[in-house]
Amino acid sequence: MNIFKRVNFTNTKEKINFNNNFILGKDETLLPKFTRIFGTKYSVNIYYLRTEKPELNLTENCINIHLPMNYRKRNNQDLLDVILVKMYTKIAENEIENIMEKARHTFGFAPEDYEIKKMASTLATCDKDTQSISINPYLVMYSKEIVEYVVFHQFCHLKYKTHSKKFYDMLKKYVPNYETLARQLPNLKY
Repeated sequence: MNIFKRVNFTNTKEKINFNNNFILGKDETLLPKFTRIFGTKYSVNIYYLRTEKPELNLTENCINIHLPMNYRKRNNQDLLDVILVKMYTKIAENEIENIMEKARHTFGFAPEDYEIKKMASTLATCDKDTQSISINPYLVMYSKEIVEYVVFHQFCHLKYKTHSKKFYDMLKKYVPNYETLARQLPNLKY
């Protein structure tokens, strides 16, 4: 799946020619209609065209998903969910490594391991015993500042298991505005 192929795509009514492929039409039944990547809102558009396999094309403000025409009579909601998770995972794999490296230099220590994995209602976790951090790929829906804050929060958990005064003192040292950022993540675990 080519999830980072950039194309110039002008959205017209029902039918357009696109690289000699015929687009049957836009599927308005699938959700979400909009999503975010690093806090920027993107519309999610699903089109059926002559292609062998699903493709995701990320443009300036749209995520265009092209499905083979023989998919149009199926319920594609699960497929859309899988495609979006793969997109978020790929983005997280690229971006989280940079943030982890910055945290390593900032804190002077690092986890034994970290992984990107889908978790229900949790953005990130730290296992102090195994010295490992898990990051939910959906974290990349938030701004880069929040992503960095959540990673730094987990680094503090490598040192302090609970949200003690020492934990918050350390967090405040490296993320002075952590309270403002935390308010943007109400009811989420990390």
